[in-house]
Amino acid sequence: MPFGSKKDVFFELLSSIAKNVEESAYYLNNLEIDHITKLKEVSSVMKEYENRGDTYIHELIVLLNKTFITPIEREDILQLAMKMDDIVDGLEECTAYYEMFSFRNIDEYIEKFIDFIYQSTVEISKALQLLQKKKLLEMRTHAIQIKDYESKCDELLRTSIKQLFVTEKDPIKIIQHKEIYEMLEGIADSCQDVANTIETIIMRNA
Repeated sequence: MPFGSKKDVFFELLSSIAKNVEESAYYLNNLEIDHITKLKEVSSVMKEYENRGDTYIHELIVLLNKTFITPIEREDILQLAMKMDDIVDGLEECTAYYEMFSFRNIDEYIEKFIDFIYQSTVEISKALQLLQKKKLLEMRTHAIQIKDYESKCDELLRTSIKQLFVTEKDPIKIIQHKEIYEMLEGIADSCQDVANTIETIIMRNA
């Protein structure tokens, strides 16, 4: 294994990025939009999570540029960070969409999407804690679980769109719901991208 027993600042920073991802998904998963005026607040909070993630990415890039030897391939470190950041970006975009269109009709499919995404971020956070402890092989279980959630989101997308066209007659609502469903499935894809990067790191370093 190419790294020693001491804590590594790169792994600590990656773990902080993962925690920010998990916290942003937790916020959205436990959200109750009881009034249209709350949409601006929700969008603002998610923007804060995105900004925090961008700060972490900036710190990581600066650190990579200053460091000659990294614990794993620098490309893998950056790829892992960027893929995690894509999740927060997607969640922020989704809440910005809510505010833009005064959308607060969170149906059962949206709730399921967000819950699967949140559960995926929990697995990501656990995997990054293991990376911080240099327990690479144990990360694979979490990568597999993330992919399982993504598969569930694929199936949910097909079901949700099918039911949407059966039950909804308002074309505007159809467009809005369909776009949100697809947006959320795209975030699940970003979670899977993180899982794929984790597996690459395991393959190269374990």
